[in-house]
Amino acid sequence: MPTAKLRQRATSPLTASGAAGAVIHWPAGTCTKMALDPQIQDILESVRRAARPAFWQMTPDAARHAYRRAAPVLEIAPASLGRIDDFSIRTRTGSSLAVRLYVPAHTSNHDALVVYFHGGGFTVGDLDTHDRVCRMLAAGTPCRVLAVDYRLAPEHRFPAAADDAWEALFWAHGNARRLGADPHRIAVAGDSAGGTLAAVCAIRARDAGLALRLQVLIYPGTAGYQDSASHQRLAEGYLLDAPTIQWFFGQYLRDEHDRRDWRFAPLDAEPAPDLGDVAPACILVAGYDPLHDEGVAYAERLRAAGVRVELRDYEGMVHGFFNFGGAVEVARTAHRDVLKALAAALGLPGERLNGEP
Repeated sequence: MPTAKLRQRATSPLTASGAAGAVIHWPAGTCTKMALDPQIQDILESVRRAARPAFWQMTPDAARHAYRRAAPVLEIAPASLGRIDDFSIRTRTGSSLAVRLYVPAHTSNHDALVVYFHGGGFTVGDLDTHDRVCRMLAAGTPCRVLAVDYRLAPEHRFPAAADDAWEALFWAHGNARRLGADPHRIAVAGDSAGGTLAAVCAIRARDAGLALRLQVLIYPGTAGYQDSASHQRLAEGYLLDAPTIQWFFGQYLRDEHDRRDWRFAPLDAEPAPDLGDVAPACILVAGYDPLHDEGVAYAERLRAAGVRVELRDYEGMVHGFFNFGGAVEVARTAHRDVLKALAAALGLPGERLNGEP
């Protein structure tokens, strides 16, 4: 299993938007002092009492089953849509990928499209584990959402997930009319490992001349080495812990060299990718997430490259909170924030959550 390597990085101030809407200045390489949200505290206490095995103590298949079973527990109710279509696409490499198209109730033949990549450390997660998030995005904007069931590790190691994500986006752009979507109004989005894939797709889209309207990166992994202050301070006790992160990467990466590849670590790859002219970004980070600092640092790198970035720091939250909308009020606030960002980028009404008029 690859081991973490400690390296020092320079820090500089970054303007960000906090969960309460206040503008804060946050130096990359530090993490929040705000108390845990009480609703998150309750969830962590429930997890401690349950005392279930961690993913790193399971086989990949067992971890997938556990994740699939737990995914709906804290989620929002499923939003009503016009229809949902499951089908497979054929990539340029000849492989087949399962996808799910979410179509809102009020639609046209030229809707905007969001291509969504689920989280799960490149090892767990599927179309069903993130079904309610995709429903919310489709109903709340409204737009069409294409969720991608990319190949998982360890059966398919790096760069399989990154390649699948790009092939799916490329296919979606070329077949947008068939999907009832406008090829000129496409965004990418993803959470955790899916956020990594979305960031990588934004770079590849720039290189291919495919103009994306927005990249939504929800607590993305961007660094090859887990050596930031937030990784060190939040190594255990906040849902995503250090052994689990290394277990995920041990499943996905082929060797230590992969940690320096920009398709895995767009923040600190060697050589670093050019980030100029990639799509504008909406980046969400959580104060009690080991990935906090690398999300902030990636926002900082994008801004330094001249990219328009909206960074939102939900200081009392943990990794995965975006999927806790049924139990955590701030998660629903984050949903509204993402809907608003997508609506602005894609020219949509936006910001309507399930059950709202």
